[in-house]
Amino acid sequence: MKRQMSFFAVVLLCATIGAGSSSVAQRKKKHDAKATPSAEKSATDSTTAKKEKDDKTKLKKYEEVITKDVETSKGFITVHKKEDKYWFEIPFSIMGRDLLNVSRIAKASVDMRNGSFGMAGDEIGEAVYSFEKGPGNKLYLKRMSFSEYSGDSTKAMFAGVQKNNVQPLAAAFPIVAYNKDSSAAVIEVTDWLNADNDVLYFHNEKLKQRAGVAGQLADRSYIKYVHTFSKNLEVRALKTYSAGLNPAYPYYSLELNASFVLLPEKPMQGRLRDDRVGYFATGFKDFDANPQGVKEIVYAVRWRLEPKPEDVEKYKRGELVEPQKPIIFYIDPTTPKKWVPYLIAGVNDWQKAFEKAGFKNAIYAREAPSPQEDSTWSIDDATHSAIVYRPSVIANAMGPNVADPRSGEIIESHIFWYHNVMKLLHDWYQVQCGTTDSRARKREFDDELMGQLIRFVSSHEVGHTLGLMHNFGASSSVPVDSLRNKKWVEAHGHTPSIMDYARFNYVAQPEDNIGEAGLFPRINDYDTWAVQWGYTWRPEYKSSADEQRTLTKIVTDSLKNPRLRFGSELSPFDPRNQNEDLGDDAVKASGYGIKNLQRIITQIAAWDVDSTDDAEQVKEPYSAVLSQYQLYMGHVLKIVGGVYSTPKIGAEPGPVDVYVPRAKQKAALDFINKQFFNTPLWLNEKSMATRFANFNFMIEFTEMQTGMINALVGRNRISLLMEAEYADRANYGATEYLADLNKMIFAEEHAGKNVDVYRRNLQKFFVFRMLEQAFAKDDQYQILGPIAYHPAFSDFQIMIRDELKAEQAMFRQQLKNPALDKMTKAHLRDLDDKITRGFAIK
Repeated sequence: MKRQMSFFAVVLLCATIGAGSSSVAQRKKKHDAKATPSAEKSATDSTTAKKEKDDKTKLKKYEEVITKDVETSKGFITVHKKEDKYWFEIPFSIMGRDLLNVSRIAKASVDMRNGSFGMAGDEIGEAVYSFEKGPGNKLYLKRMSFSEYSGDSTKAMFAGVQKNNVQPLAAAFPIVAYNKDSSAAVIEVTDWLNADNDVLYFHNEKLKQRAGVAGQLADRSYIKYVHTFSKNLEVRALKTYSAGLNPAYPYYSLELNASFVLLPEKPMQGRLRDDRVGYFATGFKDFDANPQGVKEIVYAVRWRLEPKPEDVEKYKRGELVEPQKPIIFYIDPTTPKKWVPYLIAGVNDWQKAFEKAGFKNAIYAREAPSPQEDSTWSIDDATHSAIVYRPSVIANAMGPNVADPRSGEIIESHIFWYHNVMKLLHDWYQVQCGTTDSRARKREFDDELMGQLIRFVSSHEVGHTLGLMHNFGASSSVPVDSLRNKKWVEAHGHTPSIMDYARFNYVAQPEDNIGEAGLFPRINDYDTWAVQWGYTWRPEYKSSADEQRTLTKIVTDSLKNPRLRFGSELSPFDPRNQNEDLGDDAVKASGYGIKNLQRIITQIAAWDVDSTDDAEQVKEPYSAVLSQYQLYMGHVLKIVGGVYSTPKIGAEPGPVDVYVPRAKQKAALDFINKQFFNTPLWLNEKSMATRFANFNFMIEFTEMQTGMINALVGRNRISLLMEAEYADRANYGATEYLADLNKMIFAEEHAGKNVDVYRRNLQKFFVFRMLEQAFAKDDQYQILGPIAYHPAFSDFQIMIRDELKAEQAMFRQQLKNPALDKMTKAHLRDLDDKITRGFAIK
């Protein structure tokens, strides 16, 4: 949700841990073709049984350990408690079953914040474990990895994969007794629960460091409760830690919650990801799939939605049915009541999309039960999904999910809603739609407007929890002129996807009279199609590979509709895939956006500034305008040196990567020249700039100039333009690009005119940056996009140096011009000296 993130956290999100649906990783099938002969097996079983019987006689009787005064709670693991001691009764029926552990901060300590981390709900560990009976009356807890797989025990690779994938033992417990029918082992877990262990609590030191805590202080730590249920177990502990680096206090106390969820014995059949549909994923190396190599298997992460048994035939006939287990989000009880209906609506808005997958009432939100309604309910229970409200200055919202690494099945999600996201929503809407919606011309929005903004963000974050990635390319399918067409945009929306970072319709002009339906994003064509791809139940396919053949054709056929295009946020050179942009032409869209900013900047003080505000508060709306202006310039900048990158399957014709057409790049550079190189003095709005202390527009704009020049003369961009030039002279290439920059940045020198202070600053930094790139050391080797750039073996520096020499010759020629003023000539001599020194030093 953050405004200018180029890569998402979410990215955190495509881990390569998973396994196949036919069997669990590195685990033998029950009927092994190479099993021990029956006679030998019988003898072994007899010996083992005798040893186990002897071991049991050494243990205490069940009733000696679990006495009558012990409190017992029954669940998939039975929990016994006496005073401050705990025992777990582990059934042998769950030995070898996979248990998903999710650990979270349940209550955060005062002043423990570290940026956005260190608040209630933050995940501090996620892993899969399983219990295993060991020798000598011991029970072990193994940490399971699913990164490598060989599921067929008859294949040669099976033994090799097992041999090289011994699962580590995370904990060991002496068995203190067996239950009365010997179907379960009793272990004491008191010391383990109280210890600062990396299974239940912080899973590693990095997470501790991030939270700002160090070692546990045992005398100030204790177990609050252990609750057990039919498929999960919850451990809540109050832990006190000594502080880490730069503490506000020497120690911190916080509550931590660990959930163990019993995963399905048979994993859900995974759906193989298609890069043309934007789903987060989990994967593994399969040593069986390719007989002459290794294949990476990647599953899309998604919830398990299946019809109830009695509705299967209805579903197959195309009737809408309710799923066996719907997706339910609970609203944090601490959420301000006036925002609850909007958060709920943001979840429920996805119901229409799921109807395309054959399910009605598949997803909905409800308020969390009160302690009086359900005393055992906890927002930290990993079997519950929730929207967690956070009293934080962070202006953000997040929608992560927790998935079964074996199949990609989403188990639960906690959406984090930071209180101050409303400040971000206010500023976005005001600077993007303040000219078209009078409701935005206020310091504090009415509850209805803010509620609808909250609803949109709620829907976006829920989309992430469904497995959907950002679709930064969605809005590129919309003609910019359509965004000003009231009838069209109100009917179709300004972007085909709520998962796009296309906040609001900043292209619309006041005279277009466009209403909320044409200004706000909505769950739209792409989102519905992506849900249909991910959630349609397909029982006719017995394997992921069989299913993939059909789905691949469906995607190929569907993508004839450009509104279904997915554009990854991880494609850094494709100008169609940008956050915060709109339409199919960034130059035209940004031009309209700047027109609106020019209107807003003269009025925003009257909208947003109170008579009691200090200088910093007065500066906030002005800074929002500057930030939006830079965003528009960035959208256009990405066109220069851009490469359209379109994911394709092997059978699809045409190249994956295509250089942005020459005319588009020239138009983008011309826009930057007119709107940026030619100083935008309209940004120096006196009604704002004179109202806060220590403000200097020249310094403010110089910072923007340095950022723009750094990007324009970046190695990535010029390397891509070099490659385009070598590929085809008809492409817009590096030689022409550098010449165009010369003409634009040194327009006064070419025309024999004086240079003002803003332009002098621009020219100085341009020469500085060119010199910096011209003389990079030969041992600096970088991979830049598709080109391996190495100073010693590339034309890159030759081009830059040649351009600098041409500029120097021009400066010397202009020094002879009697029409130039004293400051301009001093400036030219300085540039000449800089280039001379640069070549001499290097």
